[in-house]
Amino acid sequence: MHTHDEHCDHTHHDCHGHHHHHHHADDMKGAKLLWATFLNFSITIVQIIGGIVSNSLSLISDAIHNLGDSSAIFIAFLAGKRARKQPDEKKTFGYKRTEILAALFNAIVLIAICIYLFFEAYQRFVNPEPIKGNVMLIVAVFGLLANLISVVILHKDKSHNLNVRAAYMHLLGDTLSSVAVIAGGIAIWLWELYWLDPLVTVLVGVYIIYHTWGIVRQTADILMQATPDGIDLNALRKKTEEFAEVENMHHLHVWKLDDENVHLEAHINMCENLPIAAVQEVRERIEKMLKDDFGINHVTLQTEYQSCKNHDELIQK
Repeated sequence: MHTHDEHCDHTHHDCHGHHHHHHHADDMKGAKLLWATFLNFSITIVQIIGGIVSNSLSLISDAIHNLGDSSAIFIAFLAGKRARKQPDEKKTFGYKRTEILAALFNAIVLIAICIYLFFEAYQRFVNPEPIKGNVMLIVAVFGLLANLISVVILHKDKSHNLNVRAAYMHLLGDTLSSVAVIAGGIAIWLWELYWLDPLVTVLVGVYIIYHTWGIVRQTADILMQATPDGIDLNALRKKTEEFAEVENMHHLHVWKLDDENVHLEAHINMCENLPIAAVQEVRERIEKMLKDDFGINHVTLQTEYQSCKNHDELIQK
């Protein structure tokens, strides 16, 4: 049989191990983002020089895109560090949403860059200019290789974190735009089809906006505290009201703190005036059900008896 002290020590050791594991994973993520920043910045410099030498708008657009990405990935790195800060008196929820703000900022900047490039491409359609296809081709191949390395570095973390996913989408867009620029470079070099340069610029921009919009929508939902996708509030309430001791559930709110942590708060009206210990036991069973069935990992329930009589609505202010 464990003594109280033994139990505390054991729990503390587990928590410490868990935190250590989390910090190690975050450090790895940070290092990957820094590498991706460095690689992207090197592409930007090479592409700006190459774009000026070859007179290629799609190379310069790719360079601007890469510069946006370098800063985006660096912001993602800084936001990731900030998000690990422990909650304090001013920010009681902690700093997790720094990453969400960074992802939103990155996505909006990327869309703005694309719109600017559409305007530039239109000018080129109206007044085509000769382009050195061979220089364009060599620089685009360098860009493709560097981008591919970055994509491979971040691939594993993209599904666990919106911030890394936004950075990953930047890089994936770069990789595809490099492929498009290479194709354009070959055609311009062989057949002098200069109109392909602005066309490639537009196609790359449309692709990037299409994919970035999903990140804008997701981050906006989190910041607006929308009910997370996949959680049916009516089904959740119904399941809670199936507990024999529960009369009804009202004042129900479910939201995401970041892209991992789901919070719920609600009032629970009890059928009987139960002792506190019995109420506590019911509450624990409800919390377990919410975690197991709906993946909600932070639950705040206010238990009542013959209170809030007017609770016809699902959510009351």
